[in-house]
Amino acid sequence: MMHNGKISSDKRHEIMALESYIRAVLKEKDILLMTHLIIGYPSFEECFRLIDVMVGAGVDLMELQIPFSEPIADGPVILRANHMALENGVTVQGCLDFARSVIRAFDIPFLLMTYYNIPFTYNTSAFVSAMAKTGLKGAIIPDLPPEEGHDYLEAMQKEGLDPIVIFSPTTSYERMKYLDSFARGFIYCVARRGVTGGDTILSEKLIFYLGLCRKASNLPLALGFGLKEKADMVFLKGKADIAVMGTQTIRTMEKEGIAAVGEFIRRLR
Repeated sequence: MMHNGKISSDKRHEIMALESYIRAVLKEKDILLMTHLIIGYPSFEECFRLIDVMVGAGVDLMELQIPFSEPIADGPVILRANHMALENGVTVQGCLDFARSVIRAFDIPFLLMTYYNIPFTYNTSAFVSAMAKTGLKGAIIPDLPPEEGHDYLEAMQKEGLDPIVIFSPTTSYERMKYLDSFARGFIYCVARRGVTGGDTILSEKLIFYLGLCRKASNLPLALGFGLKEKADMVFLKGKADIAVMGTQTIRTMEKEGIAAVGEFIRRLR
């Protein structure tokens, strides 16, 4: 199948649509793992090495974040990484070029994560078109509600890209159903209120929330914000389809180096 390493350019276009890919891999695994990195942090070269290590360790899909000066959904670890990438001169075009090179090299789906100021300033339609040309499968834009995202959603549909919508524990069931009407690929379920990287309590309350998410959407469910260890993955099996590890992989890289991230991911399985 499509795991663990690189494929030739003539095979890249055979990678299926995001939802189909997730459902196909779920036939082989109890739960998928999605990781997150900030493009250009610590550098483009180290970013590429980090992706190589993570794909080799069994990551199933990945978010590539374009650094932004005010990443309001992110905690201190990812916030600092955003600022350091910007201080190093990382640009939006440089991020798109990097995404293109990564997608050519590795055989898992890649998504873009950013804040709406980035595509808006770039020109939303042109930005989505550029995303499609890189081979990205979709995007997560946490600060863009559908009521304000008509141009973005229209462009995503035109280019065949998946807009990933976000549910939170404070989202009503009616609102979930409304958001689901715009969603494709999967639903990103936020485990708790607040920003990324804090502690998340895996509880009956979380199980109830995921059950409500499952009732509201037929798409696969990803859960993120605060997942840190194998016990979290075990807890989520049968309740969510994708576990999202972002801050913890960055912490591991910063403390122990890139190779240690591969060891950390292998331990999660």
